[in-house]
Parts: sequence; structure tokens; C-alpha cells
Amino acid sequence: MLLLWWFLVYILEVPPFVAPSPVAVATTLVAKWPILMENLVPTAIEALAGFTLGNIVAIIIATVFVHRKMMEEAFFPVVVLINTIPVVAKAPILVLLLGNGMEPKIAIAALICFFPTLVNMVRGLESVNPQAMELMRVLSASEREIFFKLRLRNSLPYLFSALKIAASTAVIGAIVGEWIGSTTGIGALIIQSMYNFDSAMLYATVIVGSAFSVAFFGAIIAVERLVVRWQPANPV
Repeated sequence: MLLLWWFLVYILEVPPFVAPSPVAVATTLVAKWPILMENLVPTAIEALAGFTLGNIVAIIIATVFVHRKMMEEAFFPVVVLINTIPVVAKAPILVLLLGNGMEPKIAIAALICFFPTLVNMVRGLESVNPQAMELMRVLSASEREIFFKLRLRNSLPYLFSALKIAASTAVIGAIVGEWIGSTTGIGALIIQSMYNFDSAMLYATVIVGSAFSVAFFGAIIAVERLVVRWQPANPV
């Protein structure tokens, strides 16, 4: 892919401000590495905080929905409605409500992570084996024991499927949030590079953001392999 990229740019004589060569991008990565890392730090903090907050809230609400079906019937449509609002529409609203610091970026990342985790967690908690549930009832297991020893264990593969999606989307949410009024972060650097027609810096910034997202995704896979040593019959 790198060779094809370089070949097309060279053969078609694409202007550098439109599409730089891989060599120009690599040179920029080396020369601007301190600036790129300086801007990656706030984006990483926002993505990690949003990922943690969104998934914790989703797990708690999923637990409530499983034990209180009326709550699920009443509020799940509201959750779906909120999820249908585009991220670029949520961002300015949250900036107005929470200010121009890290808070709105964390909130956007959390909202993006929230829905897939909620859906998968509800499915995982509900799709327990009927025979296993009947056995727990026969053994006079309490609701707490059923939850921790049966429902939660069954839901882990579903949960990690959602977490792998959230690992990527949390970074996207943080970057999109930085497009509005931010002066630091990967998103802000992307906007600055675009308006300055610095395409090499733009590509280098995108590569750094993508690399962090891939590393985050890989970390979730590593944790999943340590925690989940089984798979359900039909994992999501």
C-alpha cells in the first residue's frame, strides 16, 4: 500500500498540499514527533476517561434493565433516540453545556461507547442457559448469586465484543469533540493542519491517532484473552 501510494503521487504529480508522499509524511513524523505526542496526550486522556465512564454507566443500566423489565421498556427507546443523534450534532451542544475543557470531549466519547455496550450487555445478561438458571433456582441461589455466578459470567464475551468497538469509537469521539474550539489534541491538530494546507502534518496526525486507536483495541483483546477463556454458542 505504501509503494502504491508513493507510485500514484509520483506518477500523477499530485501537488504536496493535496497528497504528500509517504517519505514526506515519515519525515514529518520524525521532525514533529514531540508536537504530535504533546497533542496525543489530551486526546488519549479524553478517550480513556470517556471509554471508562460510558461503559460503567452502560453496565449499570443494563443490570437494571435485566432485573426491571418495565424500566427497559420505558427507557430503552429514549436511549435509542439519543444514539440516533449524529456525533457532530452532539458536540456543539455538549460544548455549550460543559464548557470548552476536557469535559465535553469525555462526554462525547462516553456517549459513543455507551450504546453498543448497553445492547450487548443486556443480551449477554439475558441469554443465560435455561437449564443453568433452573439449577440455580433449585439450589436456592439468591438473585445476587445468580447475577455474579451465572449472568455476569455469561455476559463477558458479549461485553468484550462491545468493548472492542468502544475502544475505537472512544478515540473518534474525543477527536470529533476537539474539532470545536480546542487548541490542543489530535482533533485540533487535524483542523490546524487542514487550514494551513500542511498535508504532511495532517497525514502524520491521522496516523498517530489511528496508531493509538489500534493500540487501545489490542489492549482490550489482550485483557479479553486473560479474562474470557470460553465462548457462548452464538457470541455477538
